[in-house]
Amino acid sequence: MCGIVGYVGERDAAPIIVESLVRLEYRGYDSAGVATIHEGRLYVEKDAGKLTEGGEPTDLQRRLKSLPGKIGIGHTRWATHGDPTRENAHPHTDCRDRIAVVHNGIIENFSELRQELEERGHRFTSETDTEVVPHLIEEFMSEGKSFFDAFVEAVKRLEGSYAIAAICVDEPDVILAARKESPLVVGLGEDGNFLASDIPAILPETNEVIPVDDGEVVVVKRDEVKILDAETLRDVTDEKEVQVVEEDPHRLERHGYPHFMLKEIHEQPEAVRNTLTIERDRLVEMAEELARGEYRRLYIVACGTSYHAGLGAKYAMEMLARFPVDVVIASEFRYVTRELVDEETLVLAISQSGETADTLAAVREANERGATTIALTNVVGSTITREVDHVMYTHAGFEKAVAATKTYTAQLAAMYTLTVELARRLGELTDKEAEEYHEELDRVPEMLERVLEWEREREVAVLGGRYKERPNWFFIGRGPGYPTAMEGALKLKEITYQHAEAYPAGELKHGPLALIEEGVPVVAVAQRGGVYEKMLANIEEVKARGATVITVAEEGDENVEEHSDHVIRVPRISEVFSPIVYTVPLQLLAYYMSVARGIDPDYPRNLAKSVTVE
Repeated sequence: MCGIVGYVGERDAAPIIVESLVRLEYRGYDSAGVATIHEGRLYVEKDAGKLTEGGEPTDLQRRLKSLPGKIGIGHTRWATHGDPTRENAHPHTDCRDRIAVVHNGIIENFSELRQELEERGHRFTSETDTEVVPHLIEEFMSEGKSFFDAFVEAVKRLEGSYAIAAICVDEPDVILAARKESPLVVGLGEDGNFLASDIPAILPETNEVIPVDDGEVVVVKRDEVKILDAETLRDVTDEKEVQVVEEDPHRLERHGYPHFMLKEIHEQPEAVRNTLTIERDRLVEMAEELARGEYRRLYIVACGTSYHAGLGAKYAMEMLARFPVDVVIASEFRYVTRELVDEETLVLAISQSGETADTLAAVREANERGATTIALTNVVGSTITREVDHVMYTHAGFEKAVAATKTYTAQLAAMYTLTVELARRLGELTDKEAEEYHEELDRVPEMLERVLEWEREREVAVLGGRYKERPNWFFIGRGPGYPTAMEGALKLKEITYQHAEAYPAGELKHGPLALIEEGVPVVAVAQRGGVYEKMLANIEEVKARGATVITVAEEGDENVEEHSDHVIRVPRISEVFSPIVYTVPLQLLAYYMSVARGIDPDYPRNLAKSVTVE
């Protein structure tokens, strides 16, 4: 989604802001802009387009960096209201070009505000909801209010979600900001201070950050930061914890990989290993908590890839711990399933960023209804961590590619560890059985390293190039193989723009089989286990109708050969844990097909890394 950056300090602001915006490119955007103040004048440069092309600066980037001044705000826009044009790009200004504003979110009452302001003589130049904000500030300042008082009054008029930053020529040493349901952090630097919608934007400049909470207003100056309650204007700065981010900023570079996605695919052994070791004690504690509780139901809520991780966890919990689980897409949970939530309900929310709008809304709904809430996230200090009863972390490191890879396998690693310990405490696994499962999980990083050996990877790369023009793909699986099929189809859709659907293989006769004809690619997930023989029969069904079958199967499985055109081999692993290994070749298949089709897999069209608006 949109990215926000602000800086006020001793150095030229524009180059710092632009470099920070470049580090936010993974969020997705279609236009960019910067506003600075210098010698009593507001400078604004913005346009549709990218800041980099093929890793090189664009003309837009060079223009933005040329703005003078020691204070400024910047923005990368992902269009919601209005087309991606120069006029709709941020920052937006007031009638006199003295106030500039950037905004992430959606102002739901912008139409009525715009009509009111136009009736008062304000002139609008864009189609965006954001433009009402500088005009509101201007209107309140015309009544004699200070920049700060006018900003606070303007924010009170807004309905919807927002992270807003504003500067004004009348007070050229301060950035004002506010937040409601959209991420925002303050960065504390040695020669100035920062604002950003995401920590990676400012990480090379500072690793000391303060997350901003809903309903707070921020005053940022060169050598001072104040955070106030928006309603009472009580100073809450001393109540805020300064978080030190341990992530090495150099890890945000590609380090020789052609794309971040491929780099992050190869970082999965480390991400899983770190999650299994660093988080194990916390996961054991969490299992003890769950085993003690008297919960009538467990809901896992998530979106996208995290939803598929939730499905993988469901199979594990029900197979090992005999613990019933419902997995609900977060946007559906908040409007339908919420009616079933009460004090005897456990809600586990999975969100890579900890800022996913629908998942946060589901958590808030669950909290209001008295449920116990847990979050599994990759980002320390993210909004979700401050709104749940318990937090579990993956330790995958920052993930820049839009398509999730290492965070998915890390989520599975965390959930599988939790499941084994829960099963032990519920008496469904003996201590010996639980330890054997833990030992197998500890071997997963080594298994992933084997999957990622170049000889195996090259075979998948060849398949990606060979079948790059096949427009319709089907992914099938049974048991834990079904969420693997779903994740494989999602990756293909995200970064190759080819149509792909996933089905439980047993559903083929209930409709999908009508679409199978000569040459249609079918990717089959054929892990050994309780449904293996039936899966072979399903593979034969599509093969008999002319499908090109690509099967993912364990090493040494000779049965799949006669039913498949191609077999991708993975190390042997228990059926219950199979998604954590079987998914990786499907990530590689999507990646290499994307590259073969001339698509940048890091920045697929129309998509953003974190979906922070509904």
